[in-house]
Amino acid sequence: MPSPHLLEILAHIDSNLDASLERLFTWLAIPSISTDPAYAEHCVAAARFIREDLASLGVAAQVRDVPGAHPAVVGRVEGPAGAPHALFYGHYDVQPVDPVELWESPPFTPVRKRLPDGREVIVARGACDDKGQVMTFVEACRAWKAVTGSLPIGLTFLIEGEEENGSKGLPAFVEAIRDELAADLALVCDTTQWDPQTPAVTASLRGLAYDEVIVRAADRDLHSGLFGGAAANPIHILARIVGDLHDATGRVTLEGFYDGVSEPPPEVRARWEALGLTPETLLGPIGLSQPVGERDRMIIEMIQSRPTCDVNGIVGGYTGEGTKTVIPAEASAKISFRLVGDQDPEAVSAALERHVAARVPADCSYEIVRHKGSRAISLSYDMPALAKAEAALAAEWPNAPVIIGSGGSIPIVGDFKRTLGLDSLLVGFGLDDDRVHSPNEKYDLTSFHKGIRSWARILAELAEG
Repeated sequence: MPSPHLLEILAHIDSNLDASLERLFTWLAIPSISTDPAYAEHCVAAARFIREDLASLGVAAQVRDVPGAHPAVVGRVEGPAGAPHALFYGHYDVQPVDPVELWESPPFTPVRKRLPDGREVIVARGACDDKGQVMTFVEACRAWKAVTGSLPIGLTFLIEGEEENGSKGLPAFVEAIRDELAADLALVCDTTQWDPQTPAVTASLRGLAYDEVIVRAADRDLHSGLFGGAAANPIHILARIVGDLHDATGRVTLEGFYDGVSEPPPEVRARWEALGLTPETLLGPIGLSQPVGERDRMIIEMIQSRPTCDVNGIVGGYTGEGTKTVIPAEASAKISFRLVGDQDPEAVSAALERHVAARVPADCSYEIVRHKGSRAISLSYDMPALAKAEAALAAEWPNAPVIIGSGGSIPIVGDFKRTLGLDSLLVGFGLDDDRVHSPNEKYDLTSFHKGIRSWARILAELAEG
């Protein structure tokens, strides 16, 4: 039975929304860009802000050094006797703001704005990813503390400062303090809703393999008039490598690529089909109409439950103004694979290397730069906490929640499972049009407000044991 204080807690959230926004805006004003060393002091300032905010709730929180990375905030508060204990994860760092001239307002001067469709939004870098999302949870905790004097469950907070920079050092940090992070469940709110009226629980995350392929030929750039037609061109070689990654049906051609790929249960697939996602609704708003994934798959499968291969960047030869007729000495491509099921990032990278080796001429060379990979994560569909979250969200939103997979990756969730033995409940309130990582990032005011209310309800459900 939900807490008898829940209605009072929800009313407190409603009446204190302006104060919640003021705290969020103060945090958003700190330019905590993790990828640029020039902003290191601002990252520390953002960490100190959230530490002090947690301390105001009675959480024993500290700013902790993470070797080779920006600091993390770690805090713990015990719950009532016999209550479960959860680990809450989020991040305070944000993406760079370039190109800054495309912002309609300064990226670190948060503003409230009304969109043409009537929605009111918060515009600032980090508004959705991930400061706004973190604050939905913190403000829910604040309301519980204000009304009842305590939190309904025990909580440990881990707020990092390197998520946008690959979470460098965090897995080792988690391993080093694993005893401090002991819990029954992890809570993560760096995910999305299905649409503005429909919440979602994310039950799976795709993994990631990321490699850079560099092809080298002659020992210098060559005059294409003197050597063209005889000398190997690295761009041509690379184009063949990239072009051969997919067949005519959209499948990835790497040997063994689909090893470990599993099918969702029939009832889950039926749920996804009932959501009615079409190429028009997904691709139309971005100016496209034809999906390019596996032809025998629904588009919702393409983006959340099937593995993918994408070229994220390609460089070679002269790219400046005007002309320069050269055959370049080298060309490179950055290639990412989103993984599902039991696919092994190392095995995928090894298959890519074999694919490359088979297409590079004997008198040319190649190099593969492997970046950190992660395995896919999936929750059991009968996980008790999943049912509790569904019940809480159904009570708050106009539409019942949907259980979805995420096409993206949150590598630390895998570390929570492998290192701490924790499943992660992923509930977020971002929307597809939030312009995450782009100029004019925004967060719907309704997502923020109802996100706070949703977490208050989820905490009440989890407290029931």
